[in-house]
Amino acid sequence: MALQPQRWFSPPQPGDILWCRFPHNRVPGPGPKPRPALALAVGEFNGRPVVRVAYGTSQKTDHLHPGEFAIFPAEADAFAASGLSYPTKFNLGKTFELDFNDLWFGVPPGAPYGQNPKLGILHPGLLRRAKAAHAAAQRR
Repeated sequence: MALQPQRWFSPPQPGDILWCRFPHNRVPGPGPKPRPALALAVGEFNGRPVVRVAYGTSQKTDHLHPGEFAIFPAEADAFAASGLSYPTKFNLGKTFELDFNDLWFGVPPGAPYGQNPKLGILHPGLLRRAKAAHAAAQRR
């Protein structure tokens, strides 16, 4: 049986929140379920888009480690812009550079931006918090 060719998406922007099959426990290959990931940098390799993403989870959002920041529903505008359904924290110390194709990324439920992996954006009001988390992650 022949493998299906990968579907490549148009590149996202840094700050986009994406629906990603983030690698699980540093095991090669896509993770078992899609989750939010924050696009940190976007580039290309061999003419195809690649994106460096930070891991996102809705687990233990009440306990942040150095290098993490969270988005909560109480931050109404920021939470709405994110496209998230639950409080979510992003770990800027846990990142991967991934091909921006349907092996690693998927269209989220409801497809808020059409047939691409974008869930939402990081609200400008959260940039200072994200930069502080990034600085803390670099020190570790």
